Amino acid sequence: MASLRADSGDSLIQPTRTPWARHALGFALAAALLVAVPRWFGDYFSYQFGLYLLLGMATQGVALCWGRAGLLNLGQAAFFGLGAYGSALVLRATDPGAALWLAMWPLAIVVPALLAWCIGILVFRRRSDSGPYFALITLAICMLLELLATREADVTGGFNGLTGIPDLPGTDRYSSLYYVIAAVTLVVTAALGWLVRTPLGTLWRAVAQNEIRVQSFGFASHRFKSLAFAIGAGLAALAGALYAPHEGIVTPQSIGVMLSTQFVVWAAVGGRRSPVGALVGAVAIGLLSSALRDRFPFWEAGVALIFIVVVRWLPSGLSGSIGYAWGRVAGMSARAESTADDPGGREMQTPSSAPPLIRKTTEKRIALQFEAVRVTRGPVQILRDLALSVDRKGIACVIGPNGAGKSSLFNTLTGSLPADAGRILVDGVDIARWPTSQIAQLGISRKFQIPSIFADLTVRENLCVALWSHRLRARTLFDMQASRWRSALYDALLARFPALAAQLDARAGSISQGDRQVLEFVMVALTEPRMMLLDEPCAGLSPQETQRMFDAISWVVRELNCAALLIEHDMNAVAALAEHVYVLHQGQLLDEGEFAAIRASTRVRAVYAGGVK
Repeated sequence: MASLRADSGDSLIQPTRTPWARHALGFALAAALLVAVPRWFGDYFSYQFGLYLLLGMATQGVALCWGRAGLLNLGQAAFFGLGAYGSALVLRATDPGAALWLAMWPLAIVVPALLAWCIGILVFRRRSDSGPYFALITLAICMLLELLATREADVTGGFNGLTGIPDLPGTDRYSSLYYVIAAVTLVVTAALGWLVRTPLGTLWRAVAQNEIRVQSFGFASHRFKSLAFAIGAGLAALAGALYAPHEGIVTPQSIGVMLSTQFVVWAAVGGRRSPVGALVGAVAIGLLSSALRDRFPFWEAGVALIFIVVVRWLPSGLSGSIGYAWGRVAGMSARAESTADDPGGREMQTPSSAPPLIRKTTEKRIALQFEAVRVTRGPVQILRDLALSVDRKGIACVIGPNGAGKSSLFNTLTGSLPADAGRILVDGVDIARWPTSQIAQLGISRKFQIPSIFADLTVRENLCVALWSHRLRARTLFDMQASRWRSALYDALLARFPALAAQLDARAGSISQGDRQVLEFVMVALTEPRMMLLDEPCAGLSPQETQRMFDAISWVVRELNCAALLIEHDMNAVAALAEHVYVLHQGQLLDEGEFAAIRASTRVRAVYAGGVK
């Protein structure tokens, strides 16, 4: 692997710096306002306000799962209720001043979080389409726990709930407990604001947008999803653990479906992509509901209507819409100032000479072998006892008519299309039943036929995710410096594709189709694989762009000293690039050899003529 560095100062690519001073000022202002609430509005209002801060904290857990990792948790109240019942049982059973209380009370928070982690691992492992199943499973868990809380009266108090819950040691529920709740809310909100800006936060967003691509970079996406679920559940349990001494009673309603629904509504209205937005949405709607519920009989219907409007027309919630509008205004002002300072505009600064090249890998060549691999879906035989071996470095092309099984070959090799029979050997190890992320860790990286990128991330963030492949460790998941990592290959590739380098801060989904092809190829190359699988990398490119791509592929393969399998229909490209050619037909290997021999083969010419661009 090439060495990484975190750039500083002026360089080819400048990372975006988070305005920490502004965040610190906002934190201090929020702290001052929360401290002033009892003084301005009195103890009763602060008591009520503390309740909605707790509900807002649980709502932040929903927002983290839904807005960041793309997981709609319809059972958040289950973990809120578990925290509340656990806290109540500990407070009622232990001496507030004893060490036993200090040891037992945190379990009301930790146990629900661990339960969520285990559920997540079971649901998400080996699945990338688990969103609907996850939502239904969490809803079912919530319904089950609500039923148990109602029926198990000996433990939960039944329908009437647990009563007579003591105060949290050292506090009074009608006065000082508010300050504990306010402090915890501030810390949680600040921690979430930091967390979503770490590499882990970026990977959550990437998983939500394109989980298959994340897995193809070697990341075990099910662990990231389970972690998001566990953190969200832990926040709900923390809120519930404080809710019990705050209210002095815990009933089945605190673990029920109705409360879970409210958490989702509050997160959607406030802004599921913003910890602050989710908190403000819960507090604002909660306070308005308590004030208007008795005056307006149809207030709840009004809240439902607001939810429908927000989901349909404001998917980022009120906070996201306000932030977008503010960003547009600020962006227009910044462009106006830039034009005034430099009427002629500025061009991107590029180095006068190419950056140093990467080091050639010293790893042994990859040995790939398909042995009688069969893939069948229904009555269709996709691969028919395919036998094929690749044991050389350099570029080899896979050609054949449409439906020959070329992309299916890649799908089966990377684990996204499981084989029904046969073996797939990489360096002598059968990987036919391995998950995609584990196969990618062998040094096999794939470019898809249709560009597979993270559309809602910036180009820079897309490149970061690729650069983290095989390099990011548990300790660096939370290291902000990882977003500034660079390698010599990174600089060299951006120098080869200046149009892409000029759009680093653009949303990847907004760039042209040709630039998306380039972006995905650069992402694949940045993993520095032992074998690249390139599925029609030049589709949709102009002749000039195609030539630039061919040059880049040849250069990367040479510099990485790796193998590349290239699916291509352009026979001129095959002639220029391929050192070896494999011809597939009806899911079988029809022929293989050098291009000249393949072109002269009557068997090949009978089924496939190819084309030129």
